[in-house]
Amino acid sequence: ADVLTTFQTRVAKKDPQAILYLGRAYYHGTFGLQKDTRRAFQLYTEAAELGSIQALSNLGNAYFRGDGVQQDKAKGAEFYEKAAMQGHVDSRYNVACIELEKMNNYRALRHFLIAAKMGHKDSLETVKRLFMGGVATKAQYAEAIQGYQKAAEEMKSHDRDEAKRIS
Repeated sequence: ADVLTTFQTRVAKKDPQAILYLGRAYYHGTFGLQKDTRRAFQLYTEAAELGSIQALSNLGNAYFRGDGVQQDKAKGAEFYEKAAMQGHVDSRYNVACIELEKMNNYRALRHFLIAAKMGHKDSLETVKRLFMGGVATKAQYAEAIQGYQKAAEEMKSHDRDEAKRIS
C-alpha cells in the first residue's frame, strides 16, 4: 500500500500522529495531494483534540501566520503556550520570542532558559545576547549553558555518532 493509503487508514482509526502527518501533507502538497492550508488546519485541530502536542504548535503557526485561517497572533500565542506547557521546545522558544517582542524581557528570559535547558540552541544563543545586553545575569547564562550541555549529553547516541563517522 502507498503512504497516503496507510495514513488514511490510520486517520480513520483516529490516530493523532497520522492525522497530523496528513495535515502536513495537505499543508505542503505532498503525496499527490493538492496544497490546501484550510484542510491542513482542520486536520491539525483534530490531531490536537486527540492529544498531539505537535499539532498544537502547528495551530500556533497557522494562527500566527494566517495559514488556512484568519491571522490571529494572540490566538497563535495561546496555542504555542499550550504546546510549551506540554514540553514542546520550539513552542517554548516561540513564546519567549513573543514575550521579547512585547518587551517583557524577564518573562522572555524565563522561557529562553527553560528551552535552553531542553537543548534548544537558538534559546541558548538568545540567553547569551540577553546576558551581553545586561538583561540576563552571569549566573543565568551559566545555568543556560549547563542545562543545554546536559540536554545535549542526554541526546547523544553512540550509534548516531558512529553513523556520522562512517558516512
